[in-house]
Amino acid sequence: MRNRNGFRHDEDDDKPRPSSQRSSISQPPSPDFSASSSEDEDDVGNVAGQQPQPCLWTLPPQPQRRIVHTFTGAPNGKSREAAHVTSESTPLSILLLFFAEIITLLVVETNRYYHQFLVNSDEGPSSEREVTEAEMFAFLALTLQMGHTVQGRLEDYWTKMEQLCYPFCGQTMVHARYYHILCFVHFTDNNRNGVDRTDDILWKIRNLF
Repeated sequence: MRNRNGFRHDEDDDKPRPSSQRSSISQPPSPDFSASSSEDEDDVGNVAGQQPQPCLWTLPPQPQRRIVHTFTGAPNGKSREAAHVTSESTPLSILLLFFAEIITLLVVETNRYYHQFLVNSDEGPSSEREVTEAEMFAFLALTLQMGHTVQGRLEDYWTKMEQLCYPFCGQTMVHARYYHILCFVHFTDNNRNGVDRTDDILWKIRNLF
């Protein structure tokens, strides 16, 4: 039997089919969120109900004992370890003793390099005096301080402009003297024989180490 559109139409198609003849494609079961949601709620409730546990700091089970050696006096019959340290010495003066050898090295090699420069120069002798240990200390102090107070140019540390003025540098050392030390500061003698200048890239400061 054909319908009005010309397609074949059976009457059996209108009859309801039994469940065994229906499509064999099974629909996926709907997920059951009831169990998981209840578990999540329990977890949230447990976390919310917990109190933060305090951190307890304890000592190790067997702490190591420090060995303190008893001072029995200066060796080799010396009456005092540092004769130049007296009851009037300040903590700063004692601290500077650790740098005394380095400062002496800097002063000797800086003055040596300056005289070597004068020998090889055609400008004749200069009016600059030799650098002293006190000046070398001041030079290093200014150099360290410049790392905390940064200026755009080196000469700005001695400028008299109100917006850039930094009185500490001018009160400690004049700029010409600072430039002189900066130009000739040295750690070693350039004319010393036996210095490995090819393989040792730190030969310029090897005496310091």
